[in-house]
Amino acid sequence: MTSTDAGQPEVLYTARVAVTGGRGGSARSETGGLQLELARPAERGTENAGTDPEELFAAGFAACFDSALAVAARRERIAVGTTSTTASVSLTSTPDGRYAIAVALDVQAPGCPQADLERAVAIAETLCPYANAVRGNVPLTLQATGSR
Repeated sequence: MTSTDAGQPEVLYTARVAVTGGRGGSARSETGGLQLELARPAERGTENAGTDPEELFAAGFAACFDSALAVAARRERIAVGTTSTTASVSLTSTPDGRYAIAVALDVQAPGCPQADLERAVAIAETLCPYANAVRGNVPLTLQATGSR
C-alpha cells in the first residue's frame, strides 16, 4: 500500500514478522523466509539455541548500511571495492531504569582510499533507513577503515 497524502513517504516494502513468547519465544516472517528460536541475552551460551533481538537488529542494520554504502559510492563515483559492515548493537540501561540500545558500525573496504571511504560512509549514513530511524535517539558510532 502506498500513501497518497502529500508529504507522506511512499511505502516501497513492508516486512511482517510475528513473535510468540517474546525474547524467549520464536519468530516467523509472513513469507516463511525467517523462522527462528529467540533467546534472552542473559541466557545465551554455547548450549542455548536461538538469537536475540539485538542480533536481528544488528544484521538488518549492517545489511542496510552496506547497501546504502554501495549506493553512495555509485553516486559519488567512488570505487570502494569489496566492503564489509559489522554492526554491534548493545542493550543498555538509562539512569532512570529504562532499556535502550546503542549501535556501532565498523565498515571495512581495504581496496578504497581512506578519505574516499569516509566520504562514502558519511553519505551512506544519510541514505540508510536504519540510520535515519535511529538518528537523534540512539547513539551511533561509525568506524571506517580503508587503504592508507
